[in-house]
Amino acid sequence: MDKWIELVKAKMSELKVTQEILAERVGMSQGGIGHWLTKRRQPSIEDMNRVLQALGMDYLEVAMVIREPLLLQDDGISLTEKYNPYFRYPVSDWREPAEVRDGEHPVYGKPRFELTDYHARGKAFWLVVAGDAMTAPSGVSIAEDMLILVDPDVEAVPGKLVIAQWPDSTEATFRKLIEEGGQRYLVPLNPTYPKVLYTEVCRIIGVVVQATAKF
Repeated sequence: MDKWIELVKAKMSELKVTQEILAERVGMSQGGIGHWLTKRRQPSIEDMNRVLQALGMDYLEVAMVIREPLLLQDDGISLTEKYNPYFRYPVSDWREPAEVRDGEHPVYGKPRFELTDYHARGKAFWLVVAGDAMTAPSGVSIAEDMLILVDPDVEAVPGKLVIAQWPDSTEATFRKLIEEGGQRYLVPLNPTYPKVLYTEVCRIIGVVVQATAKF
């Protein structure tokens, strides 16, 4: 709930949308919107998604995860244990990152989505890591078949893990952006792969903000 409120308030500020305007778009009273944003009332999952759509964020969706509580308190299960809102983003393809949003996924058939508590700045999407170029012998290591979440609106500065694509390549590549001696390079975490000089002709598609493995 807190993450949803933070996201909605930030988008309202960015678009200069008042509570009155948002209420009109959603089809309810300004007071009702105010109650939600101050946590005096709990909106339903459906209402939370209606607000996201009204703010032009229909590429996001709040979902609910149902799980067995780890801890029962004297007065029952706490709200955070009962309700666990997440955002979901589509799993895209290395040949056309961020393009798979409607229709069938080229690999999985029906569109595939994965949940996370990260609320993106832009139209985020997941990729499934292919190969071992980002598998490191120590430290940060992202192995093959792990899911990585890419946010196109996060600034690609040195030190970030990025998804980039060269104009003569049919597929995107996953590397770490570094700067040495005034030059920028795309560097694999696996030292057996070569680093490549980064130039302006290379397009940065987005920054990797999260990685997760499925078992």
